[in-house]
Amino acid sequence: MLIILAMFMGISFLVVRSAVMGTPLQNYAMKTLIFYGLGFLIIPVLTLIDYRWVLKWWYLWYGAGIALLVAVYFFAPPTNNARSWFELPGGYLFQPAELMKVFLILAIAAIMGRKKGNPLSFRNDVLPVAATAFLPFLLVMIQPDLGNAIIYIFIVLGMLWIGNVRYTHVLIGLAAFVASIVIFVNLFNTYSEDIRQFLVQHDKAHWYERINTFINPEQASADEKFQSQRAQIAIGSGGLTGDGYLQGNSIHRGLVPYLYSDSIFVVIGEEFGFQGAAILLLLYFVFIYRMIMIAFQCTDLRGSYIIIGVASMWVFQIFQNIGMMIGIMPITGITLPFISYGGTSLLINMLSVGFIMSVRARQEKEKEEEA
Repeated sequence: MLIILAMFMGISFLVVRSAVMGTPLQNYAMKTLIFYGLGFLIIPVLTLIDYRWVLKWWYLWYGAGIALLVAVYFFAPPTNNARSWFELPGGYLFQPAELMKVFLILAIAAIMGRKKGNPLSFRNDVLPVAATAFLPFLLVMIQPDLGNAIIYIFIVLGMLWIGNVRYTHVLIGLAAFVASIVIFVNLFNTYSEDIRQFLVQHDKAHWYERINTFINPEQASADEKFQSQRAQIAIGSGGLTGDGYLQGNSIHRGLVPYLYSDSIFVVIGEEFGFQGAAILLLLYFVFIYRMIMIAFQCTDLRGSYIIIGVASMWVFQIFQNIGMMIGIMPITGITLPFISYGGTSLLINMLSVGFIMSVRARQEKEKEEEA
């Protein structure tokens, strides 16, 4: 895993450098290396800390995360029509919604760990887990940050699945989810104009544009489909082998917005082609496969829950980020793990790796004690 992380660091530096070259953001490439350096310091520190001790105080971490989400809404300056980031000295930004992902995983792992592998009951287990996730989900939606809010849902789903949830509850959940989607689409199309006017009045017009572009692509205006169309054109132009490093035409003409963050996959697709994208996906696969193997080998179910929660978070982020660039998912503000520029996102991902390493270290210690 550490070898793959080092490879991610090299890839991230190269593609972020390409994305910001010739712009006022040229220092982002070097900042990426700095954040990776900090991350590689965090991992060994967390490896030495027993994750079981951290889980004992899960309610403190959860409460701190909720407090930060409340504070960011009242005290953070608006950025891109959202209040999601605290401004730190030196021009750095801190996004509490990213940190809340880890705190939510710890909270759910501690709650489900009390069952010791027994089937989860709906009233005593599933509902408390859902309630634990609903509060941060609501606070993040208010910011608004649809991307991170959806990630919370997939963290819960992944952890409930591995937590021995009953199949009847799964079927009920799937039925409710499908019914909700059908109802939402019908209501959106029926009251489309009223919804648009309401969101415009509350400075949330971009929400309507993104949803309408996905549900009714044939009705969306050119401006609404701009990012998705340009991204697909750029990725398609890369072909099998790509245009070459620093040779992406769409990239250096600034045709795709947020290339260094949400749209970083465009840089990989255009400059390194299908081969480069396939190699990146293969690295993700091996990385997550190794995590899952550690989860299967863990004798403490709480450790397994933590790893599966992190894996669920990353799998959805990878699918969503790449999916929105190739037109199969709606545009949301979700970064590509370990590759996109973003200090908070990267450090939280490295923090998550540290917890995985802590679980692995406890496994090795238990094996030595048994021997």
